[in-house]
Amino acid sequence: MADVKKIVLAYSGGLDTSVILKWLSEEYQCPIVAYAADVGQEEDWDAVRAKGLATGAEKVIISDLKKEFVEEYIFPAFRSNAIYEGSYLLGTSLARPIIAKEQVRIAHAEGADAVSHGATGKGNDQVRFELAYLGIDPSLTIIAPWRTWDLNSRKKLVEYAKEHKIPVPVTKEKPYSSDENLLHISFEGGILENPWNEPDEAMFKLTVSPEKAPDVPTYIEIEFANGDPVALDGVKMAPLPLFMRLNELGGANGIGRLDLVENRFVGMKSHGVYETPGGTILRAAHRDLETITMDREVMRIRDSLVARYAELIYNGFWFSPERELLQTTMDATQKTVNGTVRLKLYKGNCIPVGRKSDQSLYQESYATFEEDQVYDQADAGGFIRLNGLRLRIQAMQKK
Repeated sequence: MADVKKIVLAYSGGLDTSVILKWLSEEYQCPIVAYAADVGQEEDWDAVRAKGLATGAEKVIISDLKKEFVEEYIFPAFRSNAIYEGSYLLGTSLARPIIAKEQVRIAHAEGADAVSHGATGKGNDQVRFELAYLGIDPSLTIIAPWRTWDLNSRKKLVEYAKEHKIPVPVTKEKPYSSDENLLHISFEGGILENPWNEPDEAMFKLTVSPEKAPDVPTYIEIEFANGDPVALDGVKMAPLPLFMRLNELGGANGIGRLDLVENRFVGMKSHGVYETPGGTILRAAHRDLETITMDREVMRIRDSLVARYAELIYNGFWFSPERELLQTTMDATQKTVNGTVRLKLYKGNCIPVGRKSDQSLYQESYATFEEDQVYDQADAGGFIRLNGLRLRIQAMQKK
């Protein structure tokens, strides 16, 4: 065991991190600070604090990170239209760096020289946490119990918990695992390990079934400034309440469900089910506004970078120089993304039906099919001949 004086553990109060808390105190014989991050999940924080202290923590710190999460992580990613493998809106991936950053801050404030997490050795989270630690303060010792201990099954964890008088919930075990924050809730494992299995309707928490959503569509208008939403239905709102309201609207209309098989950074494929109601609406609206406010060639270059940007976040490189470089580039494209989008929310669908902007590049006088005075259609002939020159030469060569 490394010679450490104090450890800050990323703690949720669940079975895994409760066992880890006790295990760390026994193995390292040093004070443990249990740190829980409030990133918008539904939780009884008083119970988390009490359980942490009862399990052996010297101190339990609960940090409210919701406002920072929306403003400094969700919104920058959505300004960039970040999406992984064409469908995943990076809900868990975006939460990990802010949790890790606060953990390092607490380590400094508490005089700790080590940090620990409860991520397993198979998943992406171990990479995300540890790359964040290394990107902020590489002098901290990193302790990953799942990669070193012999408690490698739920049965062994429960036995350890009972042996050390750690309360084990007696509620019916869920046939999957879940992780929740402001942006989404994810489900994986258990019955979902077979990608042929359709998720049970009772599993979903943030959204109603599209079949049971209202029979009348909901229309909303989102106003943007420099790529960020700033008003909803004409009412100016701060980022956190605005995003929370989008979650409510999306959930009520069955929007944001996703069932996919993704490629984990560690090399294996994983089947996951997600609910991202507000994020799904936000991305659709933002993307639509860009169609009238962003130059075509700028959009092409930006779009060519989206997959790489999203991959960096998914793989845990939020605090890397390349992600920061791409963020600067992405943000530079957003200076003209100002205006309003009207959307129709209906039974799982989020449909942009109107957009307007003072900086719109769409000019009806040019695009009209009626008679106009600004465009000489005869010019198109030369344009086509020049663009077709290489095709003509190729065709002649084949002849």
